[in-house]
Order: sequence, then C-alpha cells, then structure tokens
Amino acid sequence: MAIYQFSSDNITAVPETTFATVGFSERNDIQRLLRDNIQIVDPDVLIISEEFGEWDDSRRRIDLLGIDTNANLVVLELKRTEDGGHMELQAVRYAAMVSTLTFERAVEIFDRYLNKRDDDRDPRKTILDFLGWESPEDDEFAASVRIVLVSAEFSKELTTSVMWLSDFGIDVRCVRIKPYGERDSLFVDVQQVIPLPEAEEYQIRVREKEQLKRSQKWTPKTEQQIWAEFESQCEPATIELVRQLKQWIEPLVDEVFATRLGFAQQLSIGNTKYFFFKIKTDGSVRLSCQYFASKPPFTDVDVQDELVRRLNEIPGFEITHQQLTGRPKLPIAILENAKAMQTFQKTVEWLIEQARSQAPTT
Repeated sequence: MAIYQFSSDNITAVPETTFATVGFSERNDIQRLLRDNIQIVDPDVLIISEEFGEWDDSRRRIDLLGIDTNANLVVLELKRTEDGGHMELQAVRYAAMVSTLTFERAVEIFDRYLNKRDDDRDPRKTILDFLGWESPEDDEFAASVRIVLVSAEFSKELTTSVMWLSDFGIDVRCVRIKPYGERDSLFVDVQQVIPLPEAEEYQIRVREKEQLKRSQKWTPKTEQQIWAEFESQCEPATIELVRQLKQWIEPLVDEVFATRLGFAQQLSIGNTKYFFFKIKTDGSVRLSCQYFASKPPFTDVDVQDELVRRLNEIPGFEITHQQLTGRPKLPIAILENAKAMQTFQKTVEWLIEQARSQAPTT
C-alpha cells in the first residue's frame, strides 16, 4: 500500500520508511505520542498507566495499560520493528498478570500515573465518569482483558499466534502503524489488520459464546439460588419489581435464564443471539448494550439515536451515545415509578421488534 500526495497538477508518491530510519524510538517517541493520542489505535480506551510493572519477581513492564468503556482492562504493547518481534507472547503474559486487578487497585495505579504527569484530575471520578458508573461495580470490573498490539508490521508467525488465541475467545487486535516520508514531515498509515473490520462482529459473537460457556462452567446457579440471593440482598418491593419484569419479558423472548448474578434473557434471530438486559441481585438492571449494539440493526446510527432518545425518556435515567458500548446501570428503584416502568418496557419491546425485523424472509 502506497501513500500519495495530491497537488493541483501532480500526484507524488510519499516514500515508505521505517521508524528506525527516521530516528523514532519505541518509548520516547512512539509510546509517548500514542499515550496522549490513544484514540488513534483504540477510540474507547482510557490510559491509566505507562511502563506498568507492579508485581513481584518480574522486571517486565506493560508499555501502556488502559480501561475500555466495557470496564475491561486493555494491555497495549508497542514495537517499532518490521515484524513485531515476540510481542504477542509478552502481551499474553502481561494480560494474565493484571487480570486480577480490582477497581480500587486500578484507582491507585491511575493516581500514581496522574501524579507523575502533574495531572490534577481525580482518579476515582475520572474512571467512574469514563465508565458511566455512579459507584464502583466490582463484579463488572476487569471481567476480561483485551490485548492491542501496535507495530509497523507483523510477521506470519505472530499473526498465526494471534488468530489462534482469538479462536479461544481472547480479544487480541493487531494495529499496523506504517511510516512514510521523513522525520520532520512524517505520515503514518494506521490500519487494524486483525481482526479485519468486516470480520470483527463475527469474532465478537465467538468470544461472547466462549465467555458464556466459561461463566456457566465456573459458577452454575439455579433459579432457586438466584431468588434466594434476591431475598437476602433486596427489599420486598424490589423483589416484587423483579418478579414483574421476569413475568413480563418471558413471553417476548426465547429464554429467560439464571446467570451468576441474576436473570438475563435471550432472543435468537437466525444465527444471531440478542441479550437485552440483566436483572442483578444487587437491585439493579444492566442494559446489555455491548451485546446488541454491535449487531444489526443497532449498528445503524439512526437506530442508535432513537434508542438513546427512548431511554432518556425514562424518568430519573440518562444515557449517552458512548455508553452504548458498555453495560449502563439502571437502578431498579427507578422502575417503582409507573411511568418509568412503562417507558422501560416499551423501549425493550421496541428493541425486540427491531431485532425481529432482521429475521430472514422465506
């Protein structure tokens, strides 16, 4: 792939180069620039640490550590080499090391990062605002660790390893940053090469299936156990709202099932599965935006706008477009208001109608 400069009377090829040739180092140049402009390689990430290596018996450090809008940790590894070296092996090791981080630990790490940079933002508030949370949700934080590999090029061995990891439900992305021109006039072509954009939705569905299998294998719970947890954690009025919601949604979907922390539902349209919300035993409703917003017809901007408009009509609730990539929390107490309950139910029924509109015609 070449880059060309267009003028009014000519087209000139911009010569391909390497970061080493123009004197760009991994840490002092590439890492420093991407740290402050991370949206170039991943638009939904908040960087909480640089050169992170706070664990025992290891001198290894993560180039950049972040959180995405789904509350997943993100390990970003950077290379200026022409083949990526063995960065995927390093990243997998780092992902395992940080996988047990809690919300409070992330706040501490982010606090040190901000202090080092003389940034006066409040670390806790900044993370909560980024996630769209009112308070920490320990059971939702760091449910998964994503890996983003950034390099000028990737070897066949590396890409083979990445695709094998992806087959096992691990979210690994390769972003190629190829330089053109000269140091004082450098252009960089940024492309996500794995997964290819047109294949990303399919891989998301594969990961969701694997995650569901793992969660069911680790902590199977019966409906009776879930009801017992509701009764031990919630007031009678809240339990009654849960019963109303469960009875209302059951005839509208294919299945309502017990999860690790409450009830969820599933609707199958062709080969696509939709999950709309989860009723949790802490007395909240989690909108499953990250599961349905990446599937048609909810990838359409107009449909997303309509969804945000409908949700914001629920008294006492507010959502932004950014939160459609996550799992926004709706306190179930809001639904004690009859208008709020009616608006919520009509919105979910609209979601189901939109999903059913994707049914194949015979």
